[in-house]
Amino acid sequence: MTFREVTVVQVREVLRRWLRGQGDRPAARGSGVDRKTARRYIAAALELGVARNGDESQLTDELVGQVCQAVRPVRPDGHGPSWRVLLNEEQRIRAWVDGGLNVKKIHDLLVRQGVQVPYRTLARFAVERCGAGRKTTTVPVADPEPGQELQVDFGRMGLLPAGERKKVCYALVFTACSSRHCFIWLTFSQTTEEVINGFEAAWEHFGGIFPVVIPDNLTPVVTDADPVAPRFNDTFIEYAQARGFVIDAARVRHPKDKPKVERAVPYVRGSFWAGEQFLNLSDAQRRAVIWCNEAAGMRVHGTTQLHPIEAFRATEAPLLLPLAKSPYDIPLWADPKVHRDFHCEVARSLYSVPYTLVGKYLRARADSKTVKFYLAGQLVKFHPRVPPGQRSTDPADFPPGKDIYAMRDLDQLRRKAAVAGPAVGEYAAALLGHPLPWTKMRQVYRLLGLVKKWGAERVEAACARALEAEAVDVSLVSRMIERAKEKEQGDNAGEEAPSNVVPGRFSRDASEFSANTRAAR
Repeated sequence: MTFREVTVVQVREVLRRWLRGQGDRPAARGSGVDRKTARRYIAAALELGVARNGDESQLTDELVGQVCQAVRPVRPDGHGPSWRVLLNEEQRIRAWVDGGLNVKKIHDLLVRQGVQVPYRTLARFAVERCGAGRKTTTVPVADPEPGQELQVDFGRMGLLPAGERKKVCYALVFTACSSRHCFIWLTFSQTTEEVINGFEAAWEHFGGIFPVVIPDNLTPVVTDADPVAPRFNDTFIEYAQARGFVIDAARVRHPKDKPKVERAVPYVRGSFWAGEQFLNLSDAQRRAVIWCNEAAGMRVHGTTQLHPIEAFRATEAPLLLPLAKSPYDIPLWADPKVHRDFHCEVARSLYSVPYTLVGKYLRARADSKTVKFYLAGQLVKFHPRVPPGQRSTDPADFPPGKDIYAMRDLDQLRRKAAVAGPAVGEYAAALLGHPLPWTKMRQVYRLLGLVKKWGAERVEAACARALEAEAVDVSLVSRMIERAKEKEQGDNAGEEAPSNVVPGRFSRDASEFSANTRAAR
């Protein structure tokens, strides 16, 4: 297992679960991080003053950034020193695994031989490199308490009319674990946004929110499937935080982790979809809701021997979390690079960030109103959201002196020219008095360059004469200064040399350099 950086959302999820009373193990499992990693983040939060008996309002962006800064694992190869120790023992461990020894026994044998490594590291090593594993037996699992768990799975239904052609339609099936009451959300895509829309429709259908959601390893929900510590999509984790439920994803190719919804998918395909003709997606969705309430909801379930919808209304509906008062604003997470123009691209829009971050990759979160940029868990920039093709630029993000030209700040450029002198300021204002003033900014910069080269006094005098002649041209001012300088040098050349000047030691008479060849002969 290679090292991966824990995201801001994962850190917040660990602390959120911990504040809800969960231990470090369930908080780590539900957030997709290692238990030891979760423990370090919890310890850092305690040192920063987070109260266990407080609410989630403590988890501000500043606090999460400080926690991330306090916990920075240093693992250049993705593993710690214990893993490298086990690499030297790989042949023996593989032989023990092939011989039928379990990981606990292998750990004991290594300790006897003086190899001290953590048990969890050995377990991961044995599974990933030595083919260790165990076979589980099928045992009936007790149903959870009513109103606690909801299992979710995707299923392929078939072709559905979509305009002039047909598309493959999928069903996102939601099944309450206690009552077996279900809901179907039909869609043509399996994106994170569409999954969240399905969850929003499911909460409306159920009249509340289940505290625990057990999804399959859907790509929009689980970005990195792992039996112990799956990595969840940041957008979906944030949605779970906003709605107040926790995620407990099933393992890959383990249908027994979600048996209720696993059996419901073929039932939906055979009872609702098979043999039906739908006009379009909206027609199919409308009839799916009717089928969930009347056909599937009023059947006698084979296990519970109850009508699912009646059992749900009697035992589960009163225990659900309340619905949200406003629609969820689905955020977009991205990893843009800071380009040489000090801007990042998010959703085809440009946003400025401090110039010191050029060349670095940031973590960006964009919703319908704001865009936030993070670096190593620290909030480094905040912008209002702009439409695609536009940009949001903060002049403070540019290097000193670069913001005037970049932002076309004509007023500040006039004030900068006026500092050199009133005539220079008036001449700069005359240059910028153009129907397209930003096209004359380079001439004003050249005028300021003349001030830097010749001094403010010379340029002030030249600008005053040029204004009297109503000649607004920087090149003319430059020539006036150069001619005045040449005239001064010519006047100084006609003066007698000072008496204290000593002739050159090896100087020769000028007649020796005469070009008159006849005189020379």
